[in-house]
Amino acid sequence: MKRVKNKEKALIVQDSKYYTPRNPYFKSGKENDRAKRVEWEHVMPAHNFGKHLPCWNKGGRKACRRDNTFRVMESDMHNLVPSIGEVNGDRSNYRFASNNPRIGQYGNCEFEVNFKEQRAYPKKEIRGDIARIYFYMSDKYNIRLSKQERRLMEVWNKQDPVDYWERTKNKRIFKLQGNKNRFIK
Repeated sequence: MKRVKNKEKALIVQDSKYYTPRNPYFKSGKENDRAKRVEWEHVMPAHNFGKHLPCWNKGGRKACRRDNTFRVMESDMHNLVPSIGEVNGDRSNYRFASNNPRIGQYGNCEFEVNFKEQRAYPKKEIRGDIARIYFYMSDKYNIRLSKQERRLMEVWNKQDPVDYWERTKNKRIFKLQGNKNRFIK
């Protein structure tokens, strides 16, 4: 743990065997701290679930911070996963897409962000996890998925079945948050 701007931050153990920062330094020469820390990423971006709320039209995420519904959605542990800060920031609120990630953007990390197309390409082993999180968020908070997005998630759900870790995580979240992701069986 390290204190950054008066908050404790979990730092990653850098190992180029798994992850290499895309930008270890900014153009200014300042070190990219996000490439060294773990953050909690929203699998379904806050933009996707926030835009359905009236507060979003009054100032986006900042305005929604005072909205109880948004705060519940934003803190729902079923939609949060640990992520390297740089990857989380690069992904932004880009939609997932079905292409296989090209290895190299983040070293050997199997994730790619296509900035031009505003798409993110995750590795095959987590695509079903992503799909079941999207189904959960859509079901729990009445968030409409586009036809294309729903079809992609249905395919990913079939291609990558529920595994031991997903079941374990679902049980742990139930103990803390009081509800389960019903799409994890």
